[in-house]
Amino acid sequence: MSRGRRRSEGENGSAMVEFLGVALILLVPLVYLVVTVGRVQAGAFAAEGAARDAVRAVVTADSSALGAARAGAAVGVALGDQGFARDAGVLSLACSDTPCLTPGGTVGAVVRVEVPLPLVPEALRAWVPLSVPVEARRTAVVDEYAPTRP
Repeated sequence: MSRGRRRSEGENGSAMVEFLGVALILLVPLVYLVVTVGRVQAGAFAAEGAARDAVRAVVTADSSALGAARAGAAVGVALGDQGFARDAGVLSLACSDTPCLTPGGTVGAVVRVEVPLPLVPEALRAWVPLSVPVEARRTAVVDEYAPTRP
């Protein structure tokens, strides 16, 4: 019996070390994946909300210029709500008619957000694009019974 006991005494604690090694190898990438997917989802929410609010801001404005200004502000607020910089998104507006707010016409908004991958140093970002582009489109109809606005 003493011979069997001596063999097992040399391996005391190795199961704990193996478990920690495997746990680190598997859990660290899994946690990074969850954080990254969460950031991309926040970017998608921000882009969708920004496009929706931008179209609403234009359609309900008194003029095209005022609508574009309000749409830019709405995009900044929607991006800020999800933890992005207010100027992180790019807004593009398109109108089906001229002038833009012609009754019955449509106004479209496209918001594009570049979601940077978390925990990547800035120096590395300069060499390789390490971001996920997220884009949302929304269209709204100008009220048919609204007066023609410039």
